[in-house]
Amino acid sequence: MKTLRLAVLSGLIIGLSHAVVSAQPYPLRPVTVVTPFAAGSVTDSAARLIGQHLQDALGQSFVIENKAGAGGLTAANTVARAKPDGYTLLLTTNSTHSVVYGMFKSVPYDPIADFTPIARIGNFPSFVAVNVNQPINTMAELVAYAKANPGKLSYGVGNSTAQVTGETLKKRTGTDIVRVPYRSNPMAMTDLVAGHIPMMIPDFYTGLPQLKAGKIRALAVLTKNRNPVLPDVPTLNETVMPGFDILAWAGMFGPANMPPEAVKVIADELQKALAKPEIKDRITAAGTEVQFSGPAEFSAFVKSELPRWTAMIKEAGIEPE
Repeated sequence: MKTLRLAVLSGLIIGLSHAVVSAQPYPLRPVTVVTPFAAGSVTDSAARLIGQHLQDALGQSFVIENKAGAGGLTAANTVARAKPDGYTLLLTTNSTHSVVYGMFKSVPYDPIADFTPIARIGNFPSFVAVNVNQPINTMAELVAYAKANPGKLSYGVGNSTAQVTGETLKKRTGTDIVRVPYRSNPMAMTDLVAGHIPMMIPDFYTGLPQLKAGKIRALAVLTKNRNPVLPDVPTLNETVMPGFDILAWAGMFGPANMPPEAVKVIADELQKALAKPEIKDRITAAGTEVQFSGPAEFSAFVKSELPRWTAMIKEAGIEPE
């Protein structure tokens, strides 16, 4: 009988200790935030800015880990296979969740089933840019130059948005422009400014500083309507690609089956971060559009973007690699 009472008491103590542990607020230890692009990229910049807020607000370190290359597959797969405890997160873009089935023959994860959507944080607009030494001032001139010099014009590609846009441009205009792949946009921009490549399609974060410095020329933005940051720059829609409209998005995920309480903590803090003037102003000053949506809305958005981007990739004539 005494043994039974001890066993029951021990069980109660263990159960109570587990309850205490589970009741402790998340996070209890450092959190790793994986990004699929190199340091200096717009995704990396957003991750570090938001990570600092999370660290200050939640009292634990948020370590940014860059896993560039393989079109983002390596970074996304790392998080998909991580323990779903909320301590390994992914801050990423459409590159890892919207384009993978159109771009790659073999994808090591399911972009929907293998992740827990936490929050969408914004959009990354882009524009077509050329080196200032190129004799090209408009999209019409770019197309004419490409047609007169088949295979002699090239463009740098540091992300999926650039590739989809560039290949769609080639197909719609019947031009032969050579694609030059890079691990991320900052590397391509370095070569554009140096004149090693004549053209690229950078995001605003990467391109605006060089545009303001007079080192590159903007020919068109990718969205259907003009961007208020570059009001005098026309769109592809109104120049050589009627109806074209593309906009990269950014958001945070965890592995599938992440604890709901951890999802709520991160989502709530992300919303607070994006509402802070000092954070919002820094993000928008770099051309990034702040747009928050919580777990449910973000989940629906990600599911809708997958077939949309897959269709755009097919239209561009891109074959999965």
